[in-house]
Amino acid sequence: MKTTKQDITGTIFSIEEFAVNDGPGIRTTIFLKGCPLRCVWCHNPEGITPEPQEMIKKGEKTICGYTLSAHALAEQILKNKKIYSLQHGGITLTGGEPLFQAEFVIDLLKRIRPEIHTVMETSGFSHPSVFQEVLPLLDMVLFDIKHTDPVMHRKYTGVDNRLILENLNFLCTSGKPFIVRIPLIPGVNDTKENMSEIIRLLTNAGTLVRVEILRYNPMAGAKYAMIGKSYRPPFDTTLAPQDPKELFEENHLPYLIV
Repeated sequence: MKTTKQDITGTIFSIEEFAVNDGPGIRTTIFLKGCPLRCVWCHNPEGITPEPQEMIKKGEKTICGYTLSAHALAEQILKNKKIYSLQHGGITLTGGEPLFQAEFVIDLLKRIRPEIHTVMETSGFSHPSVFQEVLPLLDMVLFDIKHTDPVMHRKYTGVDNRLILENLNFLCTSGKPFIVRIPLIPGVNDTKENMSEIIRLLTNAGTLVRVEILRYNPMAGAKYAMIGKSYRPPFDTTLAPQDPKELFEENHLPYLIV
């Protein structure tokens, strides 16, 4: 295993083995704590704050989140190298937002590559220099797109989307295989205008594997009470979102509705 001079630590809130929906093959999905976005539909609210926090599960108090060194996590991952190889899998970093802990992510990836197939799911909200430093250490990217309109993006996620679109543009021309994920939120980003703009942004992306359209999960608010918060999204959760499949078919973009 590769070593670095500094033993960099990160904060994890979950490690899920035998995942099949976060990249190719059988994978281990690692959830990193901390996210700069505040998406009003977030279904992992325990991943927003960077610090470990109290959480109540089944009436019992527990601490959500723990600190782990990149060295220790890499050792844990490399022990399963043969399993990943047999199953054509690897690890997927998600969150939260992995790039919120970029130093830890970079250290970890350097320790496990090229032995392990690496995927990162990201909102793309990071300085372009950080995104471009991480990208060569990945075999695939899962890139989330919430909204293309900057005003709407800020309204529903709390941040501007300029950096996200800049990083998406770089990804589209990088030669790196990637999947775009769109959480389909009724009355928020399911409009023809938004989907058409996403299609335009992806039209010439030669390494786009597909677009995954993630239908809004009515159970998105289930975890909020566990961390002492309430879930009151500013949109009608009972509405059925508009179906964008015709737009993707007309423009010959591969898609999957999840």
